[in-house]
Amino acid sequence: MRDIMAKNKLTSLADFKNLLKDDMVIMVGGFMTDGTPEHLINVMVESGIKNLTIINNDGGYPERGIGKLIANRQVKTLITSHVGLNPTVAKMMNSGELELKLVPQGTLIEQIRAKGSGLGGVLTKTGLGTLVEQGKQVVTIDGENFLLEKPLGADLAIVEATYADTFGNGVNIGTTRNFNPVMALAADKVVMGSFKVVECGEVDPSYVTIPGVLVDYLVKIEEV
Repeated sequence: MRDIMAKNKLTSLADFKNLLKDDMVIMVGGFMTDGTPEHLINVMVESGIKNLTIINNDGGYPERGIGKLIANRQVKTLITSHVGLNPTVAKMMNSGELELKLVPQGTLIEQIRAKGSGLGGVLTKTGLGTLVEQGKQVVTIDGENFLLEKPLGADLAIVEATYADTFGNGVNIGTTRNFNPVMALAADKVVMGSFKVVECGEVDPSYVTIPGVLVDYLVKIEEV
């Protein structure tokens, strides 16, 4: 156990770039780019990968967050809760360049959590009797109807921590926590960017928001 915890997961941006492939489903942590690993997104832009399905709380801004990927025409499908901060999304959706799937924020995070927790889905009343219901299973419990929303996972999650140890135990300060810990549960591979990296054992376990056992690669990033 001690040897496992001593594993150093630090890697470079160049090594992160080698993980990227066309047609990937990628979760991106952050809320209005707060807690979004901008340096990792910059590498994705530089890599030129395309036909991506991006799962994110929002559409970012035109020049920040996943907005950079969208503006660069690298995103085929965007699964998100709102896009009002990025007018590029509406333009590309209307022109047929981008498929947009809007999901209520509570439903979206629960779908991701369901995947990470090994659940078969979540039941919700949100969307009943609307277009959201089309094509989905309605489950009746004690005379009440619920929509079954299926789990949502990804090939890769890129998340951010304010600081972390070399094993990948990450701590999010304040609102940077948002979607990051839950997304780290629901992807096949997890890459975490952190502004500060300390030795294994130097992070108080009671402060950890993203456990190192979920993290495959750790990249030290600079302030942007």
